[in-house]
Amino acid sequence: MKQAVLITLFLICSNLFAQKSCDYSVNVTDSLGTYKSTKEYMIYEKNFAGNTSYIFYTLALTDGLPTLNLQLIQKSKEFLKANCFDKNSKLFLQLDNGKIITLLHIDQENCGTMVRDDKGYDNRILTGTFMFMKGSFEDLKSSPVNMMRIKYLTDMEDYVIKKEFQSELDNQFYQPETYFINNLYCIE
Repeated sequence: MKQAVLITLFLICSNLFAQKSCDYSVNVTDSLGTYKSTKEYMIYEKNFAGNTSYIFYTLALTDGLPTLNLQLIQKSKEFLKANCFDKNSKLFLQLDNGKIITLLHIDQENCGTMVRDDKGYDNRILTGTFMFMKGSFEDLKSSPVNMMRIKYLTDMEDYVIKKEFQSELDNQFYQPETYFINNLYCIE
């Protein structure tokens, strides 16, 4: 009887402290090295006056180097301003604990791709890869993010990060505020 109680207690404790498994879109090891990338996760959505913007994150680990991949998708029937990433671009994350974490863009210029869909909308897709600064993981794992600032080549934009929202795109619930808390362990 005592043994059964101990086994039950052990199983309950291990479930309480177990991390959820990582959901990778890519997990490859070959002669060139290793690469892991988590599935895309929506961080931001804005639908206003026929203009739509989405921001998605993925975390990647390339031969031991952790990065954050950001994808910005804009959709409109009106003119879409081009924002570009370059070697001086940065991503700033303001945490609830007051700290600001800076991620640096890799040395690759990118102004995105414009695609017109069959409904007459222009769609601009911009992707960027950002490197974490040394020591930033601990803060990101312990405090929610409440604001994101992206420094583009010629502009800067701020995005309020919500605690939770239901996307109009796919009807899924997202919790962007705790994205790093819930996912950084996947690339450590």
